[in-house]
Amino acid sequence: FGAGRIKELGEACAAAGIAKPLLVTDRGLAALPVTQVALDAMEAAGLGRGLFAEVDPNPTEKNLEAGLVAYRAGGHDGVIAFGGGSGLDLAKMVAFMSGQTRPVWDFEDIGDWWTRADPA
Repeated sequence: FGAGRIKELGEACAAAGIAKPLLVTDRGLAALPVTQVALDAMEAAGLGRGLFAEVDPNPTEKNLEAGLVAYRAGGHDGVIAFGGGSGLDLAKMVAFMSGQTRPVWDFEDIGDWWTRADPA
């Protein structure tokens, strides 16, 4: 964290083995200049400009499905969670569910420590 660290997105993605990330944020943050700075940093690092911002407050299954469509259609291989709150919540779900074969509700509060999740 810190001023100017957004320019390190390329290095952070490379360290994580991500070549084509999808930046997930909410509509409000997507409209701010800082998001364009992040997208510019991604593009400068050769990561593309993948953006998904169809995030409602308290994201719904519809938001998740739309995020997964964007993730798969764009050939993305990782997620950048940008911001907080609902955008962060949905970004985590898109990242997790992109590698799952079961519906999201199969993981709701079942008390098995996520052992039903498909391994990465």
